[in-house]
Amino acid sequence: MGHDNLSPIRIGTAGWAIPRAVAERFPTEGTGLQRYAARFNAAEINSTFYRSHRPGTLARWAETTPADFAFAVKAPKAVTHERRLVDCEDLLDRFLGEIAELGSKLGPVLVQLPPKLDFDAAAAEAFFGQLRERFDGPVAFEPRHPTWFGPEADAVLAARHIARVAADPACVPAATAPGGWPGLAYWRLHGSPRMYWSPYSPAELDALATQIAEAPGERWCVFDNTGSGAAAANALDLARRMAR
Repeated sequence: MGHDNLSPIRIGTAGWAIPRAVAERFPTEGTGLQRYAARFNAAEINSTFYRSHRPGTLARWAETTPADFAFAVKAPKAVTHERRLVDCEDLLDRFLGEIAELGSKLGPVLVQLPPKLDFDAAAAEAFFGQLRERFDGPVAFEPRHPTWFGPEADAVLAARHIARVAADPACVPAATAPGGWPGLAYWRLHGSPRMYWSPYSPAELDALATQIAEAPGERWCVFDNTGSGAAAANALDLARRMAR
């Protein structure tokens, strides 16, 4: 699948917008993605959640980024929110066919559930089985219902090598730490108290840097507080801390 190029720690944002407030910290030449990729080694593609992409689009993104860059790709809402993980084989085939264009730049597939979708062991086993029949790369899973944070759900995830995302804000205290399979640790920071908006303080970034440094396996940290433009600044500041 070509995941051997993934370095241990990847930091980036949801999408690759460069807000005006931090523009001087990026090169001036190139496309938005090229400028972004000069400072970060990862990005999360969220547009795949909403729609299919034209053939060639993802291949172009892969071609215009450095050799050690990787993309996480969000699974379609048709899978997670409309069919709610049930009878999704056709949708998975189409999605995985599209993202294969990323080649060696393909990192984790991100599966984010709607907040009201609770843990059903049989449905979870069936869905992750279908996904694993088709994809052997890293999978980051972001459930948002409290029932997903017990030992039974954790065991289902670990057995299929599915990493549970550490999310902020967290729906239960356990959601602040990575779970499931320990070979991948994936943080998604949406901003709190105001989701998609609030920036993280220096003290919060210090604590996060320590958490990431101590985690085993491959590590991803994605800032999704893009509404205010805080994501890029927070990611740059975290990367600087991790480089120390």
